[in-house]
Amino acid sequence: MSAALPMRPKDLGLALLVILVWGVNFAVIKVGVVGVPPLLLGALRFALAAFPALLFLKPPKVPLRWYLAYGLTISVGQFAFLFTAIHVGMPSGLASLVLQSQSFFTLLLAAWWLKERWQANQMAGLLLAACGLVLIGSAAGPAGAGVSMPLLGFLLTVAAAVMWACGNIVTRTVSRYGPMNQLAFVVWASLVPPLPFLALSMVMEGPDAIATALQNIGWSTFAAIAYLAWAATLLGYGLWTHLMSRYATNRVAPFTLLVPVVGLTTGWVVFGEALRPVHFAGGALLMAGLLLNVFGAPLLAPWVARWQRGRSE
Repeated sequence: MSAALPMRPKDLGLALLVILVWGVNFAVIKVGVVGVPPLLLGALRFALAAFPALLFLKPPKVPLRWYLAYGLTISVGQFAFLFTAIHVGMPSGLASLVLQSQSFFTLLLAAWWLKERWQANQMAGLLLAACGLVLIGSAAGPAGAGVSMPLLGFLLTVAAAVMWACGNIVTRTVSRYGPMNQLAFVVWASLVPPLPFLALSMVMEGPDAIATALQNIGWSTFAAIAYLAWAATLLGYGLWTHLMSRYATNRVAPFTLLVPVVGLTTGWVVFGEALRPVHFAGGALLMAGLLLNVFGAPLLAPWVARWQRGRSE
């Protein structure tokens, strides 16, 4: 594991590919929840992610409890909250922004559970990125960006971020079992969500809504489900799990701070969700924070050394 080493160019490219796939994902969700209730959408997404892929991949030798933990946090928990948030009116672009608070929750959980220490450039980068998030978020609301951010949608999206962060910690814990096929792990873990999602859908959305949705699935809804299953889940989380297994959590998690840039832009282009200069300014701060987090250690090293010498004198 190269947790303490700089990220290789190939892995950096994979991380940026994941960001692109996940950024577009929010617009796809908005299309999906038009034709299918959100909890049923979750069940269909992960059923399609598991079958038929599991017929070609052997399950990694990981205790069952970690399959359950991964499936119930990063899959059921995150997307039950996120799909419902968008269903109740959370704009797709702003959802992509708020969900990135997972990066901060991940770092806090990693420091507590995994005992990972923060470096100076990581703390500075996250502070800069946080300013970008606040700047973009300051334009949200009925009188701000021209689109409303309902309180319920906001709270549900924050809850989704917490679940994603918990899933990241599970991923790092699973990596301690040694090298494995990360795509196979994601595929077999996708067996966990369909039944809980379907049970939640039966209780909260009702059998009639489920039957009506299944009888009237159109091509756009099927395409949305396929994208969520194969691109966002298998490709996205397969690569994400690979990166989380190779590098420290506090090195990989901040990449998701770029997702709102893609998500906000996609929401603007596809749905006409308002995008103002403040969003571009906030996006620039996000990218600057990410660059500082990934590449800033050599730049801050002299300052950190000078500060440490001053403390020792």
